[in-house]
Amino acid sequence: MNRLILVQCALFALATAAVPLVPVEPPIPILRQAAEGPNPDGSYNFNFETANGIQAQEVGYLKYAGTPGAEAREAQGSYTYTAPNGEVVQVSYVANENGYQPQGSHIPPIPPQIIRALEYIAAHPEENNLGAQ
Repeated sequence: MNRLILVQCALFALATAAVPLVPVEPPIPILRQAAEGPNPDGSYNFNFETANGIQAQEVGYLKYAGTPGAEAREAQGSYTYTAPNGEVVQVSYVANENGYQPQGSHIPPIPPQIIRALEYIAAHPEENNLGAQ
């Protein structure tokens, strides 16, 4: 019995010794952070900055408050970070009833073919009901 326990301990020691230890990086400190809300009117805001250069801020509110059928949430904000290649990426955005709309120098422009297709679709709404008869 003792010999079996000794063999099991030896096998366990060999198995754990074969597993490489992954160094754990220390957490990145938060330099500043603030948040307010959600408020009774649905508005809120937050911002933060970390020691590795990440920054973010956002403001949200209810558009057309009190107008039935037209109320919509909207958020506006921005964030910045450094990409692995060293490029500083800055994005500003609006998110509302029209979806998420980011803007940034790293975001490629919409290809002309897509723009033409969207214009065609908007000009021909009757053709958007494929299969509905």
